[in-house]
Amino acid sequence: MKSLIIHMSSSIARRENAHRLLSALPDASLVEAVDGRDHGQVEGVQVMPGTHLDPAYPFTLGPGEVGCFLSHRKCWQMIADGNAPFALIAEDDLSIDPAIWFDVLKLIERHAAEDSFIRVPAKNRETAASTIETQGSASLFVPRVIGLQTVCQVVGRGAAQRLLAASETLDRPVDAFLQLHWATGQTILTILPNGVRELTAETGGSTIQKKTRTSTKLMREIRRACYRAKVRQRPQRA
Repeated sequence: MKSLIIHMSSSIARRENAHRLLSALPDASLVEAVDGRDHGQVEGVQVMPGTHLDPAYPFTLGPGEVGCFLSHRKCWQMIADGNAPFALIAEDDLSIDPAIWFDVLKLIERHAAEDSFIRVPAKNRETAASTIETQGSASLFVPRVIGLQTVCQVVGRGAAQRLLAASETLDRPVDAFLQLHWATGQTILTILPNGVRELTAETGGSTIQKKTRTSTKLMREIRRACYRAKVRQRPQRA
């Protein structure tokens, strides 16, 4: 299995961890992240308000979110164009616990395929519609509601092609897009627990986090809660 590590070479704070991942992940290489603030890198990209897909997304995409989405699309394209049936995609703030990572890799080895998408998330916030297999303390399952964040996942070639076709227009962050299994046609599996952490604070903070004024924070939280409730109304089935 190949591993693709999304990393912006100008990011000094994340450089050490990115190079650590080159040794920790199987057959790993760095993929230059897309800078959403560089007009030359995002020229021609179709970005719409969050009304392209259902349910409507209540926030405007920021440059960092556009860059993050395009970085993942870049990896999907590499997988779609390659000969391997699947590959692992990691962000450069990933940290793994070797004690459980062996069990995670065993589950991936047995179940990853061309049409699969397997999340290895940092946060344990998903409940199972059905459990596929357990290896040690790690379980592979179909989550009812697909979680957010994209620090680590295994993407099959067919899944990559499917996601590319569904994301020619961007209208929400990549993790919110991946939740929309009814729009992408892609079933998503999850492995938890998995020993994965995000070293966001240790590597200079989030590259996409937005500062919100106190006066608008409450309204944003209300809109976010309403949107998430709509997503929960369309769970994956066992």
